[in-house]
Amino acid sequence: MRITERDRRMLAFAAEHRFVLADQVAMLLAISTRAATDRLRVLRDAGYLTAGDLFNDEPSHYQVTPPGRRAISSDLPRPRKLDPSLYRHDVGMAWLAVAAERGMFGPLAQIVSERRMRSQDGRADDGQAPFGVRLGAAGRDGRPRLHYPDLVLVTDTGHRVAFELELTLKEPRRRERILAAYAANKRIDAVVYLVDHPARRRAMQDSVRRVGIADRVRVELVTLGRRPESPAPGRRAAQRSAGRGAPTTGAAR
Repeated sequence: MRITERDRRMLAFAAEHRFVLADQVAMLLAISTRAATDRLRVLRDAGYLTAGDLFNDEPSHYQVTPPGRRAISSDLPRPRKLDPSLYRHDVGMAWLAVAAERGMFGPLAQIVSERRMRSQDGRADDGQAPFGVRLGAAGRDGRPRLHYPDLVLVTDTGHRVAFELELTLKEPRRRERILAAYAANKRIDAVVYLVDHPARRRAMQDSVRRVGIADRVRVELVTLGRRPESPAPGRRAAQRSAGRGAPTTGAAR
């Protein structure tokens, strides 16, 4: 089978995430959902992707296979098996990456997925600064305990903005330890927490104030949907983050 440049983009996108949906691929490539679905099925039939249906009311999802990764010379590991409890989160993060690819957050130099961060840190030489933020002292094995953002966007001016999709609120001590780790990390210029419920937003904002990192962290409501409608709020957010270190985001769909 001949792999086209569009196929490569589909496979590369799938490799960066635990799984992808046809709607996401369609938005990424600016094609119809039907065209995306047809080509994803061709790649599935060729062994480059697997397809499955986790829930009856959700669309089919696609995961990259070892032959698919080899076809694009990807250095990322095989995606882990789907966890139903993380399904909405994984869908949301792939949508956020699509929005970034399509320019919702303004000019970007790099879009770094969580899978990319973990893989790169796992292969990094000792002494190289990790993508993960350090959570206090090292563990019993001597290795630093790290927390990974869901996504990091590097702006065209070199600023790093970490995104966290918080659909299940962590207990206060844990989330404030993560916020303290961000406060101590000079490689992250701003952090955007996206939550889907006003109560979670209030709880996160309270933690941000207690840790004293309100100048670098914003907490915004997000509506999870199938296809982002308007790029305007997100574009303003990333542009402001580079200048002030604290993005102001609107609802991401």
